[in-house]
Amino acid sequence: MTAIERLWEDFELPITDALHYADGHSYDVALAPDTPTGFAVLASFDLDEVLESDPSWVSSVDGLAAVDLGENGLLWGGEGSYGSEGFVARLTTDRSLMWAMFFAESNPFSRIRLSGTVATFTSTSGFEVSVDIDDPRSPVPGPA
Repeated sequence: MTAIERLWEDFELPITDALHYADGHSYDVALAPDTPTGFAVLASFDLDEVLESDPSWVSSVDGLAAVDLGENGLLWGGEGSYGSEGFVARLTTDRSLMWAMFFAESNPFSRIRLSGTVATFTSTSGFEVSVDIDDPRSPVPGPA
């Protein structure tokens, strides 16, 4: 079991702007409102090292919006422990983590729109994050 899967069992995510995959791969991300996705994927990092230096640097998350994907799982967006935090995630049918993205300054994500395999999560402060639900690092088409 990877570090992110262990955290997810308690509905916790690290307090860092990052994209985490259940297989243990993690990437720094940054909000980038002027891009088609609303965020930029930066360098990869070792989550185990981050947690080793400060294991308490985690936030409890709770969902505010969901889209049921049937046998393909669930999209979930919501809030962290502090008012400014937000997260977006894709889960399996048994609510195990496939991937999750956390932002410390986005505010909670309270709305999800799905078009094909592209989901757009909107926060309470108006940030929009669009992802290919099968691989959030993949580019998504810009507005037509």
